[in-house]
Amino acid sequence: MHKVFGTKEDVEYTDREGAYLILVHDNQVGIIQTPKGFFLLGGGLENGESHIECIERECMEEAGCAVSVKGKICSAEAYCKHEIIGYFHPIQTYYIGELSSVVSTPSEKDHVFLWMEYDELKGKMYVDMQNWALEQCFKDADDK
Repeated sequence: MHKVFGTKEDVEYTDREGAYLILVHDNQVGIIQTPKGFFLLGGGLENGESHIECIERECMEEAGCAVSVKGKICSAEAYCKHEIIGYFHPIQTYYIGELSSVVSTPSEKDHVFLWMEYDELKGKMYVDMQNWALEQCFKDADDK
């Protein structure tokens, strides 16, 4: 499943491909809290990384965690205007996975890893695409 957010205008956009992990355990979601708000673990691909390599690197940087990626859930993209980047086109792919172990101190000091009940978190992610991705994850779980 794929969803497009926003409307593409006739301007040049900065594309940014990213990969994100949805960690679910006992109806709780593993997320990152920053001063801006709540985010899924993950981020933008760097230096020719695969989606899995990106997720593994970002989880170490953001939460000091080793993870295992189990499978793709969905993807989304948005056309928006970012306060710093300008016209921005993030393209995000979301995967389900598990936390393997905490192995180090996160290098991103303003990031805090925490578990939140899905019902408490629903609709509160900083990025609308990530709210939608969580809905897809839990919808798929409810359908099984």
